[in-house]
Amino acid sequence: MARIRFVGHATVLVDLDGVRLLTDPLLRRRVAHLRRVAPLQVDDLLRPDAVLISHGHYDHLDVPSLRRLDRGALAVAPRGLGPLLRRLGFERVAEVELGDEIDVLGVTVRATPADHDSERIFGVRTEALSYAVLGTRRVFFAGDTDLFPELEGLVQELDVALVPIWGWGAGLGRGRHLDPEKAAEAVRRLRPRVAVPIHWGTYAPLHLTIGRVPSFVRTPAAAFEQAVRERAPSVEVRVLEPSASLEL
Repeated sequence: MARIRFVGHATVLVDLDGVRLLTDPLLRRRVAHLRRVAPLQVDDLLRPDAVLISHGHYDHLDVPSLRRLDRGALAVAPRGLGPLLRRLGFERVAEVELGDEIDVLGVTVRATPADHDSERIFGVRTEALSYAVLGTRRVFFAGDTDLFPELEGLVQELDVALVPIWGWGAGLGRGRHLDPEKAAEAVRRLRPRVAVPIHWGTYAPLHLTIGRVPSFVRTPAAAFEQAVRERAPSVEVRVLEPSASLEL
């Protein structure tokens, strides 16, 4: 059995074969100049079996959010981020490089490529990664990335692809990202049974949310759906609002 809960932004709870994995936890209503415009319920998120960190950007490795978690969870992160996670009190830390595999209570977590500028943050420069989560179902978490050739068939017999489609502002900003059209091309290359858009619909600059929710919070998901229909019509798109779940 697999259950996917899109918490918001790049935070997803993957419950696979009874193992709970939480990706890139961002569990705050305010993050610097950003306000969360979607519901947030964290009580059932605080005791995962493992935490998967894709890279060291502040909206993917959020120290206050990590401090809320049970530090007995296994923390999996790109090599170089281990000292920070240990300072935060995580008792078990696995620093991984491309191709490494970690066993989490019978579920395999494989470090896979990403194309994203993970510049020096927290005093270290680290590689950005994505992750394949492999059990009775096969789930791919893209983290934050642009298109790259290795996406073609990266995870064989893939059930669910969790694909970033936007960010937190009216534009995507610096670095290498996917927009709805490029995310649809990523889906075509990955060939999952189901695609779930992430990294959208959650945060916006505070000054743009006074009395309204900006249109860029809502529109990327519909654009992604349409683009997948055109590029990969055999793939089912499941748009989950932040905090909503999908069962396989």
